[in-house]
Amino acid sequence: MKSRIHPDYKTRYRVTNWREYERGLVQRGDVTVWLSPAAVGAWKGKPSGRRGAQPKFSDLAIETALTLRLVFRLPLRQTEGFIRSLFKLMGVELNAPDHTTLSRRGADLKVSLACRTGNGPIDLIIDSSGLAIVGEGEWAAAKHGGNGRRGWKKLHLGVDATGEIVAQVLTDSDVHDAPTGVEMIDNLASSIQSMTADAAYDTRPVYRAAEARGARVVVPPMSRASSTAWRQQPKARDRTIRQVKELGRRRWKKESGYHRQGRVENTFFRYKAVIGDRLRARTLSAMETEAAVACNLLNRMRALGWPTSEKIAR
Repeated sequence: MKSRIHPDYKTRYRVTNWREYERGLVQRGDVTVWLSPAAVGAWKGKPSGRRGAQPKFSDLAIETALTLRLVFRLPLRQTEGFIRSLFKLMGVELNAPDHTTLSRRGADLKVSLACRTGNGPIDLIIDSSGLAIVGEGEWAAAKHGGNGRRGWKKLHLGVDATGEIVAQVLTDSDVHDAPTGVEMIDNLASSIQSMTADAAYDTRPVYRAAEARGARVVVPPMSRASSTAWRQQPKARDRTIRQVKELGRRRWKKESGYHRQGRVENTFFRYKAVIGDRLRARTLSAMETEAAVACNLLNRMRALGWPTSEKIAR
């Protein structure tokens, strides 16, 4: 896809820590696997205290298996065989979760997002993108012939200024971006310094949610947006509309820092390049678990090495 910005006006950057970044990229492909004594001790499930069969594997074991599945893009049965072979090569006396257990436990697994945000306020950047699923229309088309309608879900991500994922929500495809953005702002534990998003988030509830957290809103108004004297209209939105009319949309984006939106767009590119552009799970709860595990995986890969760039003087 060609850039819409003319080459004469496009900002160029240079990576200043190429050696460290290259080592991090190489380390992402390292298949060396080891289990700490704490992980070995926590592999087996603890008694639930209820009647019936007790869990054989802990949540840690299930999450580890699902993470390896996403890394190597394996079906559940191949994941079971892969982990068995790893334990055999390592000489570890542990059992691998079978594919049925992974499918059943994955739907109920609660995965918390692991991120290393500092104590200070963050610059929150929000966007969404679609992930394909195996829909009913595709299944019917494969069975009876014809063209089935492709099903998909919408993944909403929030990243900070460094590109680390700090919030994620998986919804149906017909869920609007703005209400989900409000939910992400309200549920974020870190303090927010600014919130950047595209014009789909140009709504009063988004402005109110961000202002309630003391955050500056950087959202381009819709093309037909106009300021109003209505008392419930956010004043910050009126200021943005006036600035866009006075400066022009391109200059406003540059001066307001809106181009940081590229951070979250780059995160979606990494998600689809590393994890894939489709969800492998079949139920919504299992899809939510898969998306959460995938986001943790991307954050871990990012921690191995991240490029530091600077503008090239013309």
